[in-house]
Amino acid sequence: MEVIGIIAEYNPFTNGHLYHIKKIKEMYNDSIIIAVISSSFTQRGNISIINKWDKTKICLENDIDLVIELPYFYSSQSADIFSYGALAILNYLKVNKIVFGSELNDIKKLYNDARVSLSNEYDTSIKKYLNEGYNYPSCISLATKLNINTPNDILGLTYIKEIIKNNYNITPVSIKRTNDFHSTNVDSNIISATAIRNLLKNNKDISKYVPFDINKYKIYNPDIFKILKYKINSDRNILNTFRTVDEGIDNRLIKYINKASSIEEFIKLIKTKRYTYNKINRMFIHIITSFQKSEITNDKVSYIRILGFNKKGKNYLNAIKKDISIPLITGYKNINNEMLNLEYRVTLIYSILVNDESLIEKELKGPIKDF
Repeated sequence: MEVIGIIAEYNPFTNGHLYHIKKIKEMYNDSIIIAVISSSFTQRGNISIINKWDKTKICLENDIDLVIELPYFYSSQSADIFSYGALAILNYLKVNKIVFGSELNDIKKLYNDARVSLSNEYDTSIKKYLNEGYNYPSCISLATKLNINTPNDILGLTYIKEIIKNNYNITPVSIKRTNDFHSTNVDSNIISATAIRNLLKNNKDISKYVPFDINKYKIYNPDIFKILKYKINSDRNILNTFRTVDEGIDNRLIKYINKASSIEEFIKLIKTKRYTYNKINRMFIHIITSFQKSEITNDKVSYIRILGFNKKGKNYLNAIKKDISIPLITGYKNINNEMLNLEYRVTLIYSILVNDESLIEKELKGPIKDF
């Protein structure tokens, strides 16, 4: 039996994601599918428009057997840190394959570039291009001499780097991505999550593009600009202590926050060549959640939090749990852990942003069981 890992944000779960799962089922009929998912905030710096518990239900309704939380510490940071956490979790869970969408869809080239990116020469090239003012995705493309600057290929490259660095017994498999991540085209029923979020911002119907009943689940569309404005003004003297507020950008934040009338306008005012939109958005959520650079003293994965499972997933967990060297947990009881404490605080803040206090009770209740 194959044990397949998926690393995802599902913001929201789209027809494209369902296509991904169906392709896995076609390729590996006798398999367990484990999804490690971002919860309240994503690697691209977005607030999740569906809460983690509803995302878990949607996963289980669409042939995923086991849903695991990717802690906020990893899920809200750069591709390297995101991949480090997700791959470590999947390795603990005895996954032997990860399957990801790819624009390039060439594992051999991604492997070659991953090996290049682990060399000293690559690190030197990255530093050189960063110093010249390029953003990180552009630096990767220049340093590898390949056009790897799309989100899924960059993540795929970092997944493979983690596999090589840690000698994980995990085989990467790519599936050709059917649409452009950045595309806002809505002509097909498979469109990007970005396009779906844009439709929601404009109060458009998204039911054609998602494989779940949108009337069954809460969909959030919060405007965080006023809260961000409050945080930057109130914490102006300590902005540079927050995670990803680097290289003097705190001065630009202070300079322009009261000149902008929306988050989109604010980004345009502070953006420089070095900063991608994703990096800026990650910085915003780190400010909103007061995520300090000094906050986590140990970045190793120290627990695995189960969000939900079906009968197949439960049986698999029972079969392997004695061989897992870190705690398998469902909640917060009798556990004192820096990352878990951060997770709870982030959930409290998220519940305020989306105006849904019921999420606090759900957070303490435990995993979803779909039998």
